[in-house]
Amino acid sequence: MNTPDIRVEKGHAEPEEVAALTAILLARAAAAPADTTPAHRGRPRAGWRRLEREPGFRAPHSWR
Repeated sequence: MNTPDIRVEKGHAEPEEVAALTAILLARAAAAPADTTPAHRGRPRAGWRRLEREPGFRAPHSWR
């Protein structure tokens, strides 16, 4: 277990600072809701279409 779980990219963090950051991250992870299902079910695709990707002509009876 020589590889650290948290690495400081820039600067120098003291062990106390790393411990405080770890405690905050663990507290936030524990406070997260267990149910991760989205509250809002959106459409599977957008309700609009880009005109440049549509065929050239659409019959009048197919207009929405």
